[in-house]
Amino acid sequence: MNKDNFLKGAAILGIAGAIVKVLGAFYRIPLNNILGSEGIGYYQTAYPLYVLLLTISTAGFPVAVAKLVSEKRALGDYRGAHKVFKVAFLGLLIAGALTSLFVFMNAKNIVKSLGNEDAYYALIALVPALFFVPIMAAFRGYFQGRQTMTPTALSQIVEQMFRVAVGLLVTYYLLDRGLPIAAGGASFGGSIGAIIGAITMMFIYFIKRRGIKEEIRSSLNAEEEPVNKIIKDLLVIAIPITIGAAIVPIMNSIDTLLVFKRLKSIGFSKEEANALYGQLTGHAQTLINLPLIFSTALGISLVPAVATANTKKNYKEIRNITSSGIRITLLIGLPSAFGLFVLARPIIGLLYYKLTQGEIVSTGEILSILSFGVIFLTLVQSLTAILQGLGKPLVPVVNLAIGAVVKVFLTYTLTGIKAINVKGAAISTVSAYLIAALLDLIAVRKYTRLKLGRNEMLIKPLMSAIGMALVAKLVYTSLINITGDKLSTVIAIIVAAIAYFVLLIVTGSVTEEDFNLFPKGDKIANKLAKFKMLKR
Repeated sequence: MNKDNFLKGAAILGIAGAIVKVLGAFYRIPLNNILGSEGIGYYQTAYPLYVLLLTISTAGFPVAVAKLVSEKRALGDYRGAHKVFKVAFLGLLIAGALTSLFVFMNAKNIVKSLGNEDAYYALIALVPALFFVPIMAAFRGYFQGRQTMTPTALSQIVEQMFRVAVGLLVTYYLLDRGLPIAAGGASFGGSIGAIIGAITMMFIYFIKRRGIKEEIRSSLNAEEEPVNKIIKDLLVIAIPITIGAAIVPIMNSIDTLLVFKRLKSIGFSKEEANALYGQLTGHAQTLINLPLIFSTALGISLVPAVATANTKKNYKEIRNITSSGIRITLLIGLPSAFGLFVLARPIIGLLYYKLTQGEIVSTGEILSILSFGVIFLTLVQSLTAILQGLGKPLVPVVNLAIGAVVKVFLTYTLTGIKAINVKGAAISTVSAYLIAALLDLIAVRKYTRLKLGRNEMLIKPLMSAIGMALVAKLVYTSLINITGDKLSTVIAIIVAAIAYFVLLIVTGSVTEEDFNLFPKGDKIANKLAKFKMLKR
């Protein structure tokens, strides 16, 4: 997979991710308005633990499958590549069954230990998802290893569509039964989405089965590996990746435990602490996750691309892919961070209109802090994928663990200061990802011998992002007294997006190669070049 193909794969997943997040906005934003800060606090108490258990059962295996499948296909061993998938599928099926059974049997004790027993329904409703997501993950890993990103993209869209539709309907229907039960309805939407997503992946596999069989018949006469060897290879890759991926959910689960207890220790009631936690994770954190759709897509494409180049010992291609990956990541992370920072409070007021003015101000302050974490979190995702592709999965694990230790210390210390309270958790999150990103970057430069061009990689994108942020703030402050808060926010966002696109071209931050990734992109590039707005 060359650089162009990996970026096209990332573009496919990025477009699908954008659709998923738009659908998610139709879920999380009305969901927040239906449940309020208290209800979303119950939902968010269960969700990090669900993500943690799901990560343990699935996270490393899709990457491991994609890496091994891409490597075997690069050597012409298509039969071996398919055998990797079959072994992984069986393993993930067993993992899903065990994980879902564990939560079903222990849900009451789990939420009790977290100090928020009303989150029981939100957790138990996610049990079916714990079974079906691993099944879906096996198929996604296989197709990603084949460097075919469309099946993953389609399943993501279908999964989210059903999650949104069912989640909102059930939540609204159960609202009269109390917020804890309504929060369970919101979680149940995730389970329905997982079931439909898994069925979609199996259907796509069935359609492509004939072509897969023909490919297997054309396989080179490589010696077939025994099952125990495949399991060992999968575990060697998957375990460190799973540990690394589990660190973030672990940090969020620690947040759940620490934030509640620390807020109570400085005088907040149970309901007040739950509402503040809802502002942090349900409102502000939701917006921070929006830019991650593109960096996540980029990371999924980076692993097989780097792994294939590494297998062929094509070090020039590794450096090209790595350089493009980091540059595109910054083009995503920088404007997202600066935009969220300058319009934090207006965006919260626009989306979560049912919050009180005090909650809007408080959540806006949290979002303005978390916004800078977008830069470092997107970098961590891409750099982790590069290191995994290079066969160094333990390196980002250690780096993120170091960041996690810092986060726990800062969360405990800062959240216990009444003037800072829940904002301490936001500060600790940004600090953790800053440390992990810097350590990952040092490691990537060491293993790839990559020389980063500061001008192309950082200065030009940074100038464009700062210029965009200034435009957004200027438009908002100029229009607020004329059009009102909400409309001025919408106009500011639209104008800022246009300004960023123009600034990227003016500063030379994007190239003709970048435009070629998108439909009709070559025609747009030709027109821009004709007016001398794009360098060739």
